[in-house]
Order: sequence, then C-alpha cells, then structure tokens
Amino acid sequence: MDKTKKIIAIIAFMVFILVAGYSLYKWFKFGTLDGGSIFFSFLALTYFFNWITWGQHEGGGEKDELDRHIQTQSAKIGYYVLMVLSGIILFVSEGTGNLNNVDNYPLLLVVCLTFITVPVTEFIYSKRYKG
Repeated sequence: MDKTKKIIAIIAFMVFILVAGYSLYKWFKFGTLDGGSIFFSFLALTYFFNWITWGQHEGGGEKDELDRHIQTQSAKIGYYVLMVLSGIILFVSEGTGNLNNVDNYPLLLVVCLTFITVPVTEFIYSKRYKG
C-alpha cells in the first residue's frame, strides 16, 4: 500500500474513532444513545475495511479469481455471522428466550428474514442458469 493509501486509511479510521468516541461519550455522560452516530461510525468502519482490503472505499473494481473467491467466501461467512448476531441481539434486547414473549416484532421479522434470504436468493439465481 503506497503512502497516500495509508494516509486515507488512517483518516478513515480516525473518523471512525471520533464518531464512535462521541457516541460513547454521550452514552456515558448523558445516558443516551445517538442512532445517527452509531450508524455513521459503522459506515466509517466499513469505509476503512474496504480501503485496507481493496484499496478503494467501494470495495471492488477489477478483480482476479482470488479476489472473487475471497469476496464469495467472506459473503457466505458474513451472512451466517449476521444471522447469529441478529438472533443474539433479539434475545438480549428482549430479555427472554421465549419467542412468545417478544414485543419487538420488526426485529423478530429481521431475524426471520435472515433465515430465508440466502435460500431464496440461491433459488432465484439457480433459475437463471438452470431454467
């Protein structure tokens, strides 16, 4: 990675630290969570990881076979990690393991959608090649 790319990566990481630090400060000092700060801190972290992985913030461009393999495998792993984490967040935020006692129906629907996203996508995509 050349010097300019390193500087951009450092700036992206510093933006993440500043926004996340501001969120933590507001949470500890005032007891409030700022949804916008949380969102933008994760957006800055995404930018940082795309930059250090691919050398650009969009996470792509011309890719060889190894790059495509890395992207495919990480997408599969990321899907399952997101599925597990969303389930954990649901049960921790609701404070119960009993699905009949869940009151946050939008979050429950998101967790349920994580189960069907890949199978439905694979079905539709397979029809493109098999059908």
